Order: sequence, then C-alpha cells, then structure tokens
Amino acid sequence: METVKLVECPRDAWQGLPDFIPTEYKVAYLQALIDAGFKHIDAVSFVSPKHVKQMSDSEEVMRQLPNSSHGSRSNNNTPEIIGIVVNDKGLERALATPGVTTIGYPYSISAYFRRANANMTRAESRSLVEKLKKETAGAKRGLVIYISMAFGNPYDEPWGPEIVGETLEWLKDIRINTVSLADTVGTASPQLVADLYRSVKDHVAGIELGVHLHSRPENAEEKILAAYEAGCRRFDSALTGLGGCPFAGDTLVGNIATEDVLAAVRKAGGDPGIDSAALAPLLQMTNEIRSKYAHAPMVQ
Repeated sequence: METVKLVECPRDAWQGLPDFIPTEYKVAYLQALIDAGFKHIDAVSFVSPKHVKQMSDSEEVMRQLPNSSHGSRSNNNTPEIIGIVVNDKGLERALATPGVTTIGYPYSISAYFRRANANMTRAESRSLVEKLKKETAGAKRGLVIYISMAFGNPYDEPWGPEIVGETLEWLKDIRINTVSLADTVGTASPQLVADLYRSVKDHVAGIELGVHLHSRPENAEEKILAAYEAGCRRFDSALTGLGGCPFAGDTLVGNIATEDVLAAVRKAGGDPGIDSAALAPLLQMTNEIRSKYAHAPMVQ
C-alpha cells in the first residue's frame, strides 16, 4: 500500500461558524486528534479577530495544548501543527507562538479573490511569499503554500493550467517545498481535478503537491479518487465535512469529509495511517460542535 499524507483541518472547519467554540474545547479536540494518530493538523490561524472571531484565541489554544512545547518538529512523533497567516502581522504572531511547526499561506491566482480575502496585489502577495520562505527557514519552521482558485473561479477571470503551472514554477524557483492546490469554491469536476493535477505535476519535481478540495458530499469520493489516480498522495480534509469556503455559491459545498478520504484512498490501495476505529469519539465531538456552534444537523 502506498503511503498517503492526511492533513486534518479543524481550523478550516471552525473558522466560519457563527458561535464561538470555547478555547478549552478546541484544545481538547486537537488533543483528541493527536491521540487518534493524526500527525498533520491545520489547527489555528493568525488573522484579524475583527474579521475571524473564531480564531481570536489561537495563541491561547496553542499555549494550552500539551504537545505544543516546541516551535519546530523535534522528531517524527511531534505532530505537525499548521498555522495560517495572510499578512506580515500574522506571520509575526505565528512565529512567536510555540507549537506552530508550519506556516500556511493562501496564495490566490484570482485577483478578485485576492482582494476580497487579503486586499493585496499580485506583487504584494508574491513579496509576502518570499518573506515567508526566508522567515520560516530562519526560524526552522515548515511552510506550505495553498494555490487558491487553482481549479478555476466564477469571476470571469483568466484561468487555465498554464497559469497554475507558471505559479508552481515560480514557487519552485524560490524553493517552496510544499504546495496544495485548492478548489476554493468547490466547482471542479472529478475530470478537471485529474486533468489539472496531471498537467502540472511535472512542473514541481521535488515539491510535495497536495490538494485541498471542497465538494458537495455526493461528489467527494469521485474527486478524491481522481486526484489519487493522477498521482496525489497528500489530501486536506475535515471530519464530517464541516466548514468550507464562504465564497462558494452552493451551501452544500464544504470541506471533503475525512472519513470519505480514508475510505476512498484505501479502496485505491493507499494507506492514510489512521485507524478508522479511532474516529468514533472524534466524530461525536465534531457533531457536538455542529449542533452547538454551527446549528447544523448531525452527520451519521
């Protein structure tokens, strides 16, 4: 069986929920993920509390998390904790927070989305990526760049595999080692997922290239298998599919459910390294979050 890297994304699941999840509950949830064997967790973000109130306690969450005593990963048993930033201030906060081992940054190839999400020009965003590379290397932290709108957008802007490929070539030139292609608004078909991944993977020899897909639940398995069969071995997901992008036009589009990723990659011959039996208490906790803080029905 081929090894598959699974990145669990509670940060993406939580950040848009209407009611604030208590810090202690977030800490307990993250610890439960670690105890269940998750080794790569998109856990926190360092963004404006005014705009994303749910993430206003990121420093305190990390302070209380028992496994977060060191900034960089000291050994293979130390979980990778990803903290998302969108500007210089967020980078400063993330680097000052013990336990954040990897910095994540969403680099948008859509001008509209870049303005809406970070109020930056293309040149400003590229300059920040270059600074992120320098600062994380100096601090011995990891760095993952997400290419937002990698599978197209609804804004009538230029898009194509050549734009994604050029972006990947630039990232390779500045020695970015990890990149995730994001279907930000969840509109990509399984065929497009496969075709784009195949068309750009040769641009990134030496780069770990993953996918962060959003989807309607009934299309999730096809998209996962399409990416896997195209060669992808790194998947972002969230238990029960909670959360997703507020820019998606379809309210049923959200994160792809971790349990669906586990089932699909095993069917395809991959080993995600997570025992499905260990998910039961986590699924219960996630459904509690749904009912208490998202006002959404439980997922069976």
